[in-house]
Amino acid sequence: MKFVYVVDKEDKLKLELEEILKKEVKVKQILPSQFDDMLKNIPDILIMNENNIEGDILEYCKKVRNDDDNSITPIIVVSKNKEEKHIVDILKNEVEMYLPDSVNKEILYYSIKNIIRLLNSNRMVSPLTGLPGNIQIQAEMKKRLSNNKEFAMLYLDLDNFKAYNDTYGFSNGDEMIKFTAKVIQDNIFKSGNEKNFVGHIGGDDFIAIVEESDYEKIAQDIITDFDMGVQKYFNKEDIENGFIEVENRKGIMEQYPLTSISIGVVDVAKGRFKNTLEIGEAGAAVKHLAKTIYGSTYVIDRRKVREEKIEKHIK
Repeated sequence: MKFVYVVDKEDKLKLELEEILKKEVKVKQILPSQFDDMLKNIPDILIMNENNIEGDILEYCKKVRNDDDNSITPIIVVSKNKEEKHIVDILKNEVEMYLPDSVNKEILYYSIKNIIRLLNSNRMVSPLTGLPGNIQIQAEMKKRLSNNKEFAMLYLDLDNFKAYNDTYGFSNGDEMIKFTAKVIQDNIFKSGNEKNFVGHIGGDDFIAIVEESDYEKIAQDIITDFDMGVQKYFNKEDIENGFIEVENRKGIMEQYPLTSISIGVVDVAKGRFKNTLEIGEAGAAVKHLAKTIYGSTYVIDRRKVREEKIEKHIK
């Protein structure tokens, strides 16, 4: 789900956008006085109605471009000003599109649709799963930290996946990755919470952000669905044995358990973490612990406060 933010003192443009975009995107109106706070939410597309904004529109545009998290956020300026120099000045400041306020609804619709298409192509999405990568993962985490949200991070990856690739080939490995992505997405968005998020770091590593309290049930359901569905990627003999055999570098056959999924969960309570790096360190530790346990499993870090270093001074 893409989020279009409209900076406007009146709601006419917002209502028109809701009408033409139907339920394809979420449209949210932002008053000019809320502009700085709006940047913390990192909209997918930003539309600014120059007619209803006090001050210099160029200053607003520059503020967006100078914000690290919004440096690539597409901007559309809608205005009744038809002066050619004014339009060129705005476009020179890395604004994607300038539209007259009398623009035909169909033109407005396809302008936004085409920007969304480019977003889906260019925002570092995984070509295999279509999921956003590290840039958007970091932005989603920072957005929630900046807004003091409580959420849970799920760090997921597959166990013994290299052994599977070595035995069944990379093509089948890709199919298992796509299956894993679908299982994660189905369960993360099953509640209908559009604020949840799933990202693909690469390979068999995934991240999910859950803005609801029942994240343990989500982890359990991911494991249940994965373990039930993953068997179709193995032949009958390997399923009956419960392992696959792979020849190591010395030519000796080694046994590896069938592919399972490990999930490390970090409860990001308010005030516990200063930045995304600290969350990542906690996530790496808890996922490592999950991977030491045989089979598909999850481990949760529920600590509510940041651990303080304790120093003992001995005389």
